[in-house]
Amino acid sequence: MKGYESYKDSGNKFIGEIPHQWKSSKLKYFVNVVTGNTPSTIVEDFFSDEKGVPWVKPSDLNGFNKITTSKQFLTERGLSQSRLVRRGSVLIGGIGDIGKLGVAGCDITTNQQIHSVEGDLKKIDDEFLKYLLYFSIEELQKNSSSVVLSILTKTKLLDLDIVLPSLKEQTQIAAFLDYKTNLIDATIEKKKRLIALLKEKRQAAINEAVTKGLNTNAPMKDSGVEWLGEIPEHWAAIKLKHIASTSFSSVDRHEYTEEIKVSICHYPDAYKNDKINNLTSLSTGTCTEAEFEKFQLKKGQVIITKDSESANDIGVPTYIDETLENAVCGYHLAILEPQEGKLNGEFLFRFIQTSNVSIYFENNSNGVTRFGLGKPKIENLFVILPSLEEQSIIVDHINYQSELIDKSISKIKMVIEKLQAYRQSLISEAVTGKIDVRDWESTTKKA
Repeated sequence: MKGYESYKDSGNKFIGEIPHQWKSSKLKYFVNVVTGNTPSTIVEDFFSDEKGVPWVKPSDLNGFNKITTSKQFLTERGLSQSRLVRRGSVLIGGIGDIGKLGVAGCDITTNQQIHSVEGDLKKIDDEFLKYLLYFSIEELQKNSSSVVLSILTKTKLLDLDIVLPSLKEQTQIAAFLDYKTNLIDATIEKKKRLIALLKEKRQAAINEAVTKGLNTNAPMKDSGVEWLGEIPEHWAAIKLKHIASTSFSSVDRHEYTEEIKVSICHYPDAYKNDKINNLTSLSTGTCTEAEFEKFQLKKGQVIITKDSESANDIGVPTYIDETLENAVCGYHLAILEPQEGKLNGEFLFRFIQTSNVSIYFENNSNGVTRFGLGKPKIENLFVILPSLEEQSIIVDHINYQSELIDKSISKIKMVIEKLQAYRQSLISEAVTGKIDVRDWESTTKKA
């Protein structure tokens, strides 16, 4: 798109040059900032789980989607102890996730971690303001202080350097960005849905190959295990304890000078990676010689998450693709070591990835605020067992199919990243006047 006729220095390197007729100023001259608070939790009727004025926390902030509800509400009595924020105000995280945005879709209140920016409607357009603050997130993050948590003070926020065109032009820019970003966001959502479908396809391929085999004409029999259903006639269903050993790691994150230095596969490493090998970036730590002997990462092992804050995060597996000479398994994880000549470790990994096993682990976990699997529940897991040769064939088939799907997912993710970068660039260029949208009309208007 074309630019403006002439430009001038804004006086701010982050903003750069701006159209000659635009003004440089401070945010404080155009807005009021309200920092939320938390009414006393001792008084029971201050809060409600069902109705009242939405009480918004950082976890409720969702970008440019308008917030009209929340997980908790303030009653009329609770509202008397808080501050009402008007509809259209821009919400911005002030502690921790600095710059996380939201927009009030109705009158709301917030907790003390959120600043609500209420624009003077005679000077600044609400919709333009949200894009202006989005553009300024990087600057706001730089201006925040940090000791344990990053903190953006109300003073720092109000002192933000901004540039403004006329009110009429602000409205036009906001309309342009609403239209363009909605198109981009819709495309991104379609791409994300496609990724979800591809992941479902991959999961279905794993489920089918591991539990039914590759021969669709093979005669079937009842496995004798209700949640497994029918399996090929020549396969067996055997408890894990008869074909693999299970051990719980005791290696935590503490480091001791008298212990040996090692790399450690911690919970996030196991949770996020299908495979662990020498290319995987692991944390460093220490363990005793006895722990190293017992918990060293060796090719063929399967590591699973044994406890978590969520029951559906229990039993998530990763496969140890090669022996790591100086690495051990960390706390909150279990090591499953298949017996040689009976069970292929990678086949076990794929079996644990199946939907039925995930449900088994979720149903057999225990806890209230934190969920865990006892060793007997893991050891008594029924594993479907073809011959070793067939296990290898199934693994090769799944790996081939998964690789094709993963390549497709990677390509789609790259497209999403480019769309997100274009979206950010478009907002930056529009709110700083690098492009001129005064004559822009949406296709809807033209129609």
